[in-house]
Amino acid sequence: MKSKFTFLIAFLLTPVIATGSEMETAKPGAASVVTVAGEQVQEIMPGMLQGYLTKEELLDSKEFVLPAPATDSARQAMDNAWADKMKTLRGTARWDLAASDADLHFPAAADTFSCALGIQISEKDTPALYLLLRRTLTDIGLSPYTAKNAYQRERPFMVRKEPVCTPEDEEALRKDGSYPSGHTSIGWGWALILTELAPDRAEEILVRGRSFGESRNVCNAHWYTDIVAGRLVGAAAVARLHANEEFDKAMDEARADIERMRSEGKSPQRDCAAETEVLSTLIRNSEKAK
Repeated sequence: MKSKFTFLIAFLLTPVIATGSEMETAKPGAASVVTVAGEQVQEIMPGMLQGYLTKEELLDSKEFVLPAPATDSARQAMDNAWADKMKTLRGTARWDLAASDADLHFPAAADTFSCALGIQISEKDTPALYLLLRRTLTDIGLSPYTAKNAYQRERPFMVRKEPVCTPEDEEALRKDGSYPSGHTSIGWGWALILTELAPDRAEEILVRGRSFGESRNVCNAHWYTDIVAGRLVGAAAVARLHANEEFDKAMDEARADIERMRSEGKSPQRDCAAETEVLSTLIRNSEKAK
């Protein structure tokens, strides 16, 4: 299954977007209004909801992230060393989780943070939170693209001639700059949003947000410095969202969802113990000496 972010990549790579024309003129299909969690929301493309920010309000990430590492730089040397470490995880449960994390389709993507948050996240159980995650995916996911398009960095699977964990996405990924990581921006942005909504679960949420980005290293789709830059972009996008009144209202509604689920004692449907064990694999692996 292709990830929703792959379709976003295709959308962003159209000639109209590349020349800076209006976003509304670059539609793969006619825009429509859909019902999500009981709310009427416009799509900017099939399956991709309008975010809270206008095109003009989106951040220009190339203005604040570092330039992509040069091929002969110390940063690239670090990237190469980290990629060597990640190679040993191929074929493991951590590799499988990385492939799962690559899929940003809803409803599956909403469940990513269920264990970390301690409740089931779904359109039925937490409609306001579900809608918040869907709409912010667009705002945060679009934010890395001025830097991506400026640097057009090749991805590790292209340079190293090694497999990626989602081969069905490879063609689109080859056309999409590696730096910064968009998946990481989204995962870290979501983690910061959820940490605000449930500060008592901050550590668990932030671990999951960090590991969501690291999945892109495990997947061989991104370099380590792509992940670092992606976190910066994700944090900046969330800060920008807080200047939007509609977003702040949505945060209050999502917070009420979490409180209600806790009062009803509803827990995640995922195997959280198994997820925690799989996520710890990366830490153990990275600490091993060569």
